[in-house]
Amino acid sequence: MTYEDAIDYLYNVAPLFQNIGAGAYKEGLSNTIALDEHFGHPHRRYKTIHVGGTNGKGSVSHTLAAILQSAGYRVGLYTSPHLVDFRERIRINGQMIPKERVIRFIEEERSFFEPLHPSFFELTTALAFIYFAEEHVDWAVIEVGLGGRLDCTNIITPQLSVITNISMDHVQFLGNTPAKIASEKAGIMKTGVPAVIGEAEDINVREVFINRSIKIGCPLHFAEEEYFNNIEGELKGLCQEKNQQTIRLAASILKLDKKDVEYGIKHVVETTGLMGRWQKISDTPLTLCDTGHNVGAWQYLGVHLNTLIKERQSANNKKVTLHMIIGMVSDKDIRTVLSYMPQNAQYYFTQASVKRAMPATDFAELAYKQGLKGRAYPDIEHAYNAANNAATPEDIIFIGGSTFVVADFLKLQEN
Repeated sequence: MTYEDAIDYLYNVAPLFQNIGAGAYKEGLSNTIALDEHFGHPHRRYKTIHVGGTNGKGSVSHTLAAILQSAGYRVGLYTSPHLVDFRERIRINGQMIPKERVIRFIEEERSFFEPLHPSFFELTTALAFIYFAEEHVDWAVIEVGLGGRLDCTNIITPQLSVITNISMDHVQFLGNTPAKIASEKAGIMKTGVPAVIGEAEDINVREVFINRSIKIGCPLHFAEEEYFNNIEGELKGLCQEKNQQTIRLAASILKLDKKDVEYGIKHVVETTGLMGRWQKISDTPLTLCDTGHNVGAWQYLGVHLNTLIKERQSANNKKVTLHMIIGMVSDKDIRTVLSYMPQNAQYYFTQASVKRAMPATDFAELAYKQGLKGRAYPDIEHAYNAANNAATPEDIIFIGGSTFVVADFLKLQEN
């Protein structure tokens, strides 16, 4: 079996959420528990940090891993989804899991797991936990896949639970109010394990976390009640200021050295290989991509893009056009997200190469009704070529709206 065969097998034998959405979602932990027992509870052999929330999970997870690495620990990092290579999901000290280990997992274990009909994420989580144990990590930072209470990562008992924020996403699974979503996310809080809440401005959301902490006996900490001077780090954008407060509070609870905290924040991309968070692709024209794909993310991204246009126009004393290469998946609150996107921009509406992607022409129709102007393109390559040809050196090109749009774009850059 080649690595390509192994990945094809994983995608085909187990339903993949990024491709088919709801059909890949398996409620309950029975498969996860069966896999965990079969492999001898590998997650119990190292310390863990569990990171959930609606937005910012990836940035917070990668930065905490970078801080722990700076402190001299051997650190596993499990995140999702991947952008270019499946192995991005499972890393140790920034290095992706070897292709050979992915192949061996399937060849050796398929006879056990096939009768379970596991989801892609259930299999991937089992592989990550086994690999971290085999490689004797000191710590593993584990990002929640979806929700929290019933997510298959929730079999761990961490040293710290982190919930970044709550906004309206995956409502078909988690509930149609912020409080209901918070209840699902709060499921990762554990008795006796300190929990950090990044943002909880909604009083109903705040009450969910307080009530959960009282019920189970969980020390609770709100990042909004603390203040840390922001460090100029590798990750840019307004949302990262909020994330950094969450990270700094988590690090202080874990009693990590301030020098390691500062290094991790300043070198998170270099240390962990993080991609797709306000990532600069080129300077001329300034080309950026970001995986923000829901209302909570675009409340920040929209403001940040408008601010960037004004700053660039002032610096160059020339008109700056923002070229927006945008696509989304069909199960998001698309109309609300579009309402946060900059009005004064040229749009290139497109679609990612996943089944959940909204067709570019349908997406363009919705955008026109929101006053956004542009043309539809069949894929990211055509959209990017059109934008790049139209842009002047002073202009800005932004690629986003969906993790999968960014993934297609980054794959395009590699070819």
